[in-house]
Amino acid sequence: MSKYKSKKVVYDGMTFDSKKEMNRYIELRILENAGYIKELKRQVKIELVPTFKLNGKTYRSICYYADFIYYDLEKDQTVVEDVKSRFTKQLPVYKIKKKLLAYFKKIEIKEIEQ
Repeated sequence: MSKYKSKKVVYDGMTFDSKKEMNRYIELRILENAGYIKELKRQVKIELVPTFKLNGKTYRSICYYADFIYYDLEKDQTVVEDVKSRFTKQLPVYKIKKKLLAYFKKIEIKEIEQ
């Protein structure tokens, strides 16, 4: 059980945070095999703010972990995708990371609602 009460699921030797995330992975694999997307990756770490020092104190980096990143051949663009419930979409930490990703990296998250 995760901290947001979704049950972890194992599929094809990989652990997913929820059944919905696993199902989305299966859908994306089908799209990749059919030639609509390519370069499917999961749980990709994107650094938003690097580690830095200020007045002798070290601040850890801030990272966002994307559920999926792939290249959409029809739209000719890279897509960052996250499976979210209505609850986790409203969490302040997620909202801040989403804004940092948009501002610093010019990347919008495609949200798939659970």
